[in-house]
Amino acid sequence: MYLFRQNQYNRNNAVAYAIKYALKPNKSYRYFPLVNDRSGDCANFISQCLKAGGAPMNFSRQNPWWYKRNSINSKNDTWSISWTVANSLYWYLKVNQKSNFYGPKGLEVQNISELQLGDLIFFQDNKGSVFHSAIVTSFSSNRPLISHHSFEALNIPYSSSWPASKLRFLKISI
Repeated sequence: MYLFRQNQYNRNNAVAYAIKYALKPNKSYRYFPLVNDRSGDCANFISQCLKAGGAPMNFSRQNPWWYKRNSINSKNDTWSISWTVANSLYWYLKVNQKSNFYGPKGLEVQNISELQLGDLIFFQDNKGSVFHSAIVTSFSSNRPLISHHSFEALNIPYSSSWPASKLRFLKISI
């Protein structure tokens, strides 16, 4: 008898959230503006999408991924680095996949044709650092269209986003 782990990730919910908040950020979360081509809100937005898709927050010290609302004013909120920084979110998902840790997981695939709605694309610079993240929210001619923040975009070709030395494709599961 074989036992298969069911994927609890609700791709439809993650994509519906992304479509709703891609162009007008959710005021229930702090928004991180782009400053001098640095920082930005992309990983925060992607984390919100993952949470909407059923990904549970992880408050552990070993591999944290969380956002905590502290008051009506989102400027008082707190969060883990992996929630808000693209490079940290990428590695959080990869480590969870490799070690089968609690929470969302990201299986890296080499072929973009393997991506489905709700999967993620990460953008890497020429120094090997991931600097941007996006979620697949639609398809056109079998090519994924993405949505993201910093800049706000809904259903655009990934080639119309930030220029990158390499793209990394993660299939998401929980």
